[in-house]
Amino acid sequence: MKPTDIGAPDYFHKVVDCQWACPAHTPVPEYIRLIAAGRYDDAYMVNWTSNVFPGILGRTCDRPCEPACRRGRVEDAPAEQGKESAASAAREPVAICRLKRVAADNKDDIRARLPAVPKKKNGKRIACVGAGPASLTVARDLAPHGYHVVVYDGDVKAGGMIRSQIPRFRLPEEVIDEEVGYILGLGIEFRAGKRVDSMKALLAQGYDAIFVGSGAPRGRDVDIPGRKEAAKHIHIGIDWLSSVSFGHIDKIAKRVIVLGGGNTAMDCCRTSKRLGGEDVKVIVRSGFEQMKASPWEKEDAMHEGIPILNYLVPKEFTQQKGKLTGVTFEKVAAKFDADGPGRRRLVPTGEPDQHFECDEVLVAVGQENAFPWIEKDCGIEFDQSGMPVVDKVALQSSLPRVFFGGDAAFGPKNIIWAVAHGHDAAVSIDKLCQGEDVSKRPPPMVHLMSQKMGIHEWSYDSEIALDRRYKVPWREASQTLKNIKIEVEMGFDRATAFKEAERCLNCDVQTVFSNTLCIECDACVDICPMDCITFTVNGEEANLRTRLNAPARNLTQDLYVSSTLKTGRIMAKDEDVCLHCGLCAERCPTGAWDMQKFLLEMTPAGPGCRVRAPRKEPVPA
Repeated sequence: MKPTDIGAPDYFHKVVDCQWACPAHTPVPEYIRLIAAGRYDDAYMVNWTSNVFPGILGRTCDRPCEPACRRGRVEDAPAEQGKESAASAAREPVAICRLKRVAADNKDDIRARLPAVPKKKNGKRIACVGAGPASLTVARDLAPHGYHVVVYDGDVKAGGMIRSQIPRFRLPEEVIDEEVGYILGLGIEFRAGKRVDSMKALLAQGYDAIFVGSGAPRGRDVDIPGRKEAAKHIHIGIDWLSSVSFGHIDKIAKRVIVLGGGNTAMDCCRTSKRLGGEDVKVIVRSGFEQMKASPWEKEDAMHEGIPILNYLVPKEFTQQKGKLTGVTFEKVAAKFDADGPGRRRLVPTGEPDQHFECDEVLVAVGQENAFPWIEKDCGIEFDQSGMPVVDKVALQSSLPRVFFGGDAAFGPKNIIWAVAHGHDAAVSIDKLCQGEDVSKRPPPMVHLMSQKMGIHEWSYDSEIALDRRYKVPWREASQTLKNIKIEVEMGFDRATAFKEAERCLNCDVQTVFSNTLCIECDACVDICPMDCITFTVNGEEANLRTRLNAPARNLTQDLYVSSTLKTGRIMAKDEDVCLHCGLCAERCPTGAWDMQKFLLEMTPAGPGCRVRAPRKEPVPA
């Protein structure tokens, strides 16, 4: 193998598993250390810079960082520690998402630390269609650089799906108002209640760029017998949630069936319980493990006494003279094709149909995009599925000054992806307005800094905490099920947050090896608690992985390989299971190992993302 180039931005970035998995590349270990130190304002601003909505995401994020957390790979399962409960034997990641909320809940007034509103605009006008997370991110990134950003939305308050589709018992309105207010306070013009009905008309207003962040506003329906006849009692889930959020609906019948297995279905069933539903069921066509809802969302619904019934496909809405009486389902089973485990088919089992009585049905079987306001002849190309043809990096459409992001670009995802799209689109818009090629993306800034303070002392807490993951406390169901505005989760208190933060393995503090200082004493090999360091002869990667002290079987994680040492051997380190404990650096007698903090800063819109003009040398006289 060739020696590892640790100067490549992606190498150590990939080692910080949580940051690598986060679409917005939030420096997770950095803000977790700040929380442990009680520096909540600083932790909040680290988040705000990258993910824009710390308080909102700390309650609602889909948490792609947590399945990636190294703790889930290296922690001993409880059963291996002699505990009897096999059910709780899962290795659990750090509660990254809920620690983000800790920073938001405990910060002081941070408004003085937000970007200043420019006294003079730069002459460029940008329109954002929709006031959801993608558009608000674009506006936040561009406004401080003098852009006049106009945000249009049909609702009277900004926030988009954050405000309309996430129930208040999960996300209080005051949290939305605060964090959306930070952005609108940057000199952004918000045209509330102003729906855009024509792209041609918007283009005619002479905006330098237009960003479409209108989301995926149409919920899918179920076209089966009885749908039209019982339409009065059958509701599209996202529309129903919006009506609840804006106070248009405040009650529901006692017997409710929710169709669908995603997060919207979980919100629908839990909301129903708070609006009068007594017999609420979620019925899903897929298996429990294949449901699109996040595992914790399913757990929360079941914790509130809501059953989830699987492998049932709706066949008919039964009704009498327009009054819904129930839903008939066909029992199916999953069959996997021989050409691969991903090829799943649902086939009838032949069992008798099942009928469940109900008074109302909420249909939450998916969402899709709708662009009736974009004329077909305005220059924006759409594919066969009705989605805009968009460059996946620049987010630019076939009409150069129109960009798409969030659910409007690639279909329904989640808030953190919308934020990531907003950042990328803002860079593209800035480069477009400055006459630059939007396809040339700015590289991130990378810093490595030694954490050494003494012979055996580091500026970070390198001790490995053995605590299990701490649970976020809930309010009593007797309170929360009676009032839709009472938040269920209470969040960590400061003491518990400190203990949970200590579980972080500081994966951004990297083991940096200097082959010129190494005397090949193998002291680091002896001290390593995970046997992840090996001195051996070089070879092809597949062969080398099998010859390490602990074979490196996880091919998604790289090997750190040195150049050839004096004895002809190389140092090979398996990044997969390293605890970043620093013992190798403490034991090394020559300082060949050092613990260096890796900090990656994504280059945002503004001067830093632009191509710097070559400096003109003075012409000799």
